[in-house]
Amino acid sequence: MLIVVTFAGLESLVRLIADDGMQFDLEMWKYAKDLKTVASDPKIGHRHRPDGQARLMGVDVRTNSKGLRNREIFYARNPDVMRIVMLGDSLTFGWGVPQDLTFSARLEKLYRADDVPAEIINTGVGNWNTIQEVQFFLVEGHKYKPDIVVLNYFVNDAEPVPKSSQPSWLMRHCYSCVFFLGRIDILRRMLFGGRSWKEYYLGLYERGQAEGWLAAKNAIGRLARYCKEHGIKLIIASLPELHDVKNYQFNEVTDLVRETAAENGVEFVDLLPSLQNDPSSSLWVTVPDPHPNSLAHERIAAGLYRFLRTPP
Repeated sequence: MLIVVTFAGLESLVRLIADDGMQFDLEMWKYAKDLKTVASDPKIGHRHRPDGQARLMGVDVRTNSKGLRNREIFYARNPDVMRIVMLGDSLTFGWGVPQDLTFSARLEKLYRADDVPAEIINTGVGNWNTIQEVQFFLVEGHKYKPDIVVLNYFVNDAEPVPKSSQPSWLMRHCYSCVFFLGRIDILRRMLFGGRSWKEYYLGLYERGQAEGWLAAKNAIGRLARYCKEHGIKLIIASLPELHDVKNYQFNEVTDLVRETAAENGVEFVDLLPSLQNDPSSSLWVTVPDPHPNSLAHERIAAGLYRFLRTPP
């Protein structure tokens, strides 16, 4: 009985006090249970639920009937309206940023301000990597018949495809389980150490020889071939890691992606220069969460737009 009362007390404490809507681990957990579902294609792993809604990191998030963070956009298109499909992960999705302030939405507004009718389709899903993003496009994203595809690459996109399964009943409902497991992990790292974020990211590449990177590189090749065969312009955009934009730690990763783009005859844009004039922390959703905030999305959209509108 004491165990039950203690557990109920901890659960109430976390829900009523600790959960202020801005705790990264709790919000990511809510995102997974409320908006994600297991995909039928194991190479995609997981995707968004159709017509889903949740409040995450203080922001209302909705998905359309196709599970995209977009207004309703149909496969059939107006040939007089340019169409761009954005592929990416939580950065493209717009974690912690209102939908109309994501760089996809901002890019559409920039086009229309110049009297260029355009539809920018945001297909980003949190925790996707390049393999999943490419597979999604080859299976479904191509149905939108885009003029341009932008593959937004981030340093963790060489991670393996995560295993997707439905969580247990307890892990779907227990706020305190998620909260305290997260704090235990933080305490473990403080006491026993572990790889830094820089070491972890660079370890995904091993100077271009890591299995995960080679798999991502192969996926980029598949996407490039498809786009060439179907007359679609492909652009690879390198989204920088935001811990320290002035003393950037991942130029070797950017170079690997740039080289891969060149090998496939694909245009490449490095968006780091668009963000280096701002203090790093001013670009984060929260101090412990360096996802790009609305200011960073504004900078990314402007950088992408300059690149897209510059004559070749």
